[in-house]
Amino acid sequence: MSPIREGIFLRRWNSTLYISGGQKYNRLRRKEFVGELIIAVGSTRKPKLAAAREALDAMTDLLAAGTSIEIVGVDVESGVNHTPMGCEESMRGARQRAESLQRIAKQQSRPWSYFVGLEGGLHSVVDNRERRVFLESWAYVSDGARGHFGRSGAVELPESLAEDVFVKGIELSIAIDRFAGEAGIRDARGAWGVLSGNKITRQEAFRIALIAAFAPFFSHVVYPGTAVAKQA
Repeated sequence: MSPIREGIFLRRWNSTLYISGGQKYNRLRRKEFVGELIIAVGSTRKPKLAAAREALDAMTDLLAAGTSIEIVGVDVESGVNHTPMGCEESMRGARQRAESLQRIAKQQSRPWSYFVGLEGGLHSVVDNRERRVFLESWAYVSDGARGHFGRSGAVELPESLAEDVFVKGIELSIAIDRFAGEAGIRDARGAWGVLSGNKITRQEAFRIALIAAFAPFFSHVVYPGTAVAKQA
């Protein structure tokens, strides 16, 4: 495991997030405000960390005033194949990354507020007797007591690329570099960027998945027992 890299992104907002605990949420009293919110992400790759930053940017209108927010990147293993095959495996990889972060936090007494696992993988369906393979991005967010999943949309793989990854078992990061004739695509626009003509990047796909996974923590009306959102 790589060393913990703290403060990869640090942004001070006039915002406060209320953290749920024991199926209760914090009330709107100043003494219960969270002074610092630290989001641990199970990766040190730039697209994933940037996605976390942008997802939190998009949710500032749901937060009340007064705290700092920090994103911490930690390189942890997913415990699944390098390219997960199916929703279940992608979900498991995301969850296991978050669970690894929880164990690290406990062992090292890290004051992390939320634990984020991100995983990209493939999902296949049979349509009119034809197999179609899609790329998806999954997120899992936990506050240490409970967690929720979120997913991006899906983009279909060309037949030759699907054959390399889904049938031959070539890692997607390697196959997409060969397919596009480039190097290091995973750490830039990703397969998403190649397949969508740069209209949707890997970072954007993970951003959407993260907002969906964080949603239950921000809306106690829709999801009973979650964190309370913005002060009325």
